[in-house]
Amino acid sequence: MFLESQINHPMQKGSIEVICGSMFSGKTEELLRRLKRAEFAKLNIAVFKPLVDKRYDIQKVVSHDENTIKAIAVDSAKDILKLANESQVVAIDEAQFFDSELIAVCTELANARVRVIIAGLDMDFLGKPFGIMPQLLAIAEHITKVHAICIDCCAIANHSFRMTDDKNLIKIGEKEEYKPLCRECFSRKIS
Repeated sequence: MFLESQINHPMQKGSIEVICGSMFSGKTEELLRRLKRAEFAKLNIAVFKPLVDKRYDIQKVVSHDENTIKAIAVDSAKDILKLANESQVVAIDEAQFFDSELIAVCTELANARVRVIIAGLDMDFLGKPFGIMPQLLAIAEHITKVHAICIDCCAIANHSFRMTDDKNLIKIGEKEEYKPLCRECFSRKIS
């Protein structure tokens, strides 16, 4: 449990912010931008990522542009409560890979006056809502949807198209396995 003694300054109000979109849309870059502003304001931050995401660095959140911030990789959402300590801002990257426990964790943190910033894919490679992201969007005070550029036609892209035949829902990949597509180009590819 996040202890009552860990509640931050009484003037600070807790909240949940969600940054969502397709792959290559700048979700992590926006998360890092917000965290850098919080650091500049001398706020105590804690950054978490799922242990399953080992693409770049196990101890950092890394954007596709190779910007980084130190992070703690956790196996489950409840570990975040144990490790958040005196944090005023808690950031969680790749939220779609966590289980439903993350909803209670984020709620508890926000109720304890912590600013919670979450980044994650809102849709999977099939164009369906991804994991717990719809529930996180429902409880968030602030939502930012970012978009990529469609690789096929240069329109606004909001789909992550998997270029391999792998049908597993969770497949951590990069530019060689995924590409952003607009609705029209995505619909043509999956039909």
